[in-house]
Amino acid sequence: MVFPPTVFPFPIQAVIFDMDGLLIDSESLVRRALIQAAENLGYEMPISLCAAMIGLPETQNARQIQEHFGPDFPVERYRAEERRQVDLLLSDGIALKTGVLEILDHLDRRALPRAVATSSSRNSARTHLGHNGILERFGAIVAREDVERHKPNPDPFLKAAALLGVDPVNCLALEDSHNGVRAAHAAGMMTVMVPDLLEPTDEMHEKCVLIAESLHRVVELIDAGA
Repeated sequence: MVFPPTVFPFPIQAVIFDMDGLLIDSESLVRRALIQAAENLGYEMPISLCAAMIGLPETQNARQIQEHFGPDFPVERYRAEERRQVDLLLSDGIALKTGVLEILDHLDRRALPRAVATSSSRNSARTHLGHNGILERFGAIVAREDVERHKPNPDPFLKAAALLGVDPVNCLALEDSHNGVRAAHAAGMMTVMVPDLLEPTDEMHEKCVLIAESLHRVVELIDAGA
């Protein structure tokens, strides 16, 4: 199957999904936890700092927080409180984003393999994808423990492609975050941003094949290129 250049420049042989903010509706809950944890310790967490941390692993976020608030900030106390707030907010599970089941069904019909490349832990990925009954619908899960370099580096996407046995140029990468788009683009994948909390910037437009308002739109675009 060959896609016209106006849609996708190469045949799509696999799809690599981000998780948080793309498959599961977690980013807004995590942002609330970040802000509440800081407030409970007597600090104000700016929205801009929350935005800068989207798509990054927890260790990198901790460094950014320390740099922002200074060397006296009790970062370990903060991380413990943040985890407590996250656990409270996510205790009932996290809903799937709109269009997830539809795009997975569509990929099933086309017999296209797919994987998840996430900055979250393996346990988090298995828990939340399993809770929603979609864990087994992915041929591979690449979590933060599986690579040394995380997003915005390309390593998670490259590893996911390798596990599926597909050349990165033939992979469609779906992301909602700026750091995720940077990672997928650096991996040489056809990248589509489906925005969640972050609006697409000029850089995102340059690095993406296109910006889609929803996963339903991604399905339409795949069909349009068939």
